[in-house]
Amino acid sequence: MKAMPSYNLAALLLAVRLRVLHAGPTACLCGALLLAGAVLWAWLLPQQAALQEELARPLPAPSTLVQAPPPPTANENLAAFYAALGEKRHAEQQVKVLFDLAAKSQLVLNHGEYKFGYDKAAQVSTYQVILPVKGPYRNIWRFALRALAALPYAGLDEVSFRRDTIADPTVDARLRFTLYLKEAP
Repeated sequence: MKAMPSYNLAALLLAVRLRVLHAGPTACLCGALLLAGAVLWAWLLPQQAALQEELARPLPAPSTLVQAPPPPTANENLAAFYAALGEKRHAEQQVKVLFDLAAKSQLVLNHGEYKFGYDKAAQVSTYQVILPVKGPYRNIWRFALRALAALPYAGLDEVSFRRDTIADPTVDARLRFTLYLKEAP
């Protein structure tokens, strides 16, 4: 039986150190990058194999996939439309909501113009509300978005802005909302 050669660790480390000093910093940097590349390659090789295995697996059968519900019928859409409308008898309270939202948005709103109407094609009542507000531009848009979120049956039909001078931070705006309402059952 052959004896295994024994290595002196201290002598080996000394030999490596002398070769590093002799090679210089550029060669050492190249060697370190080469070693880092080899380690990275050794680490990525199993990852690549796992990815290939995952891609080789067959897709699930179509019967196990989630299927979207069928689209609603025209009658269901129409019923959802009428269910989303506000009630005509609460029109004044809905205007109060608009005034409260303007105050929360730090806008000046002293009065408004109101007009009831009826849309024959949709068979719904309309309540047109024109609100002249004054305040910073950002707050006016914040108010408009909050109003549309609070009253989902409202439409913002028109917005107009006027500013006296370019340097003036406050803007005069006129917002026209239309509330689409149904008769109380």
